[in-house]
Amino acid sequence: MASITDYLKPGELASIKNLQLLAKQVVEGSISGIHRSPYKGVSIEFAQHRDYVHGDEIRRVDWKVYAKSDRFYVREYEEETNLRATILLDSSGSMGYGGEGRLTKHEYAVRLAASLSYLLLRQSDSVGMISFDTGVRKFIPPRSNEGHLRRMLEAMVESKPGGETSLGRAFHSLAPRIKRRGLVMILSDGFGDTKELVKSLAHFRSARHEMIFFHILDPDEVEFPFRDWARFESMEEPGQFRKVDPLSFRATYLENYRRFEAELQRGCRQNRVELVGMRTDKPFDKALSSYMARRNSVKA
Repeated sequence: MASITDYLKPGELASIKNLQLLAKQVVEGSISGIHRSPYKGVSIEFAQHRDYVHGDEIRRVDWKVYAKSDRFYVREYEEETNLRATILLDSSGSMGYGGEGRLTKHEYAVRLAASLSYLLLRQSDSVGMISFDTGVRKFIPPRSNEGHLRRMLEAMVESKPGGETSLGRAFHSLAPRIKRRGLVMILSDGFGDTKELVKSLAHFRSARHEMIFFHILDPDEVEFPFRDWARFESMEEPGQFRKVDPLSFRATYLENYRRFEAELQRGCRQNRVELVGMRTDKPFDKALSSYMARRNSVKA
């Protein structure tokens, strides 16, 4: 039976357990929580007074105002409520890459997803997960009840990286499944047709979701440090490989990578998607803590 401690070491758990993931946008919810809601309710932040009407709860009458005006007014509050979050976990073949002595990108993403799920459920928010490659592999709708984290962790274990991917096509098919406005978190290397990917991000944004793209890369993919002749094998088409001198095309590779990175940054900026770079040579708990500190220090 999967447990959070199967994924996070005691030190890692200790470093993230007091973090909070706050929504920057107004969220829709039905239970008391820590996020701003568009609905009026009973909570801690005062919104306005209105005239008392028959049927209102007596405890909501503002007696101080009554003492001054001799009229009954009821206090209304901005309800602070629960967030519905969905994690999109890229399980395509390219996520199986890991440099020497490092986690694969998929292993890193699973630990990050486990951490995010743990934090959200501790906040009484609801969280779900969709694992995908060219299409949906596993869909777990957002829930906040006990035992939900275990179910999500078990699904992450089953989601081994493999096969081709088309992020744009996959996201277009995923967007209609997330029916209620909330937070969508993508955990992916972003590799593929960048133009189609950017169009699919606009599809999510048209549904008014808040979006965070955790862009997970291995340092080898960013720096291309290879010098000696090596055998390069396709992660999405096992058995397809080529033996080459990496120095002969290093400059071309780095130029293409920089173009890809710039296009992704521009596309996320245009669609108001928060792009968060994550490298597998940096402990995920430290990277997550650093990101949360930056995010929560900036007002929406």
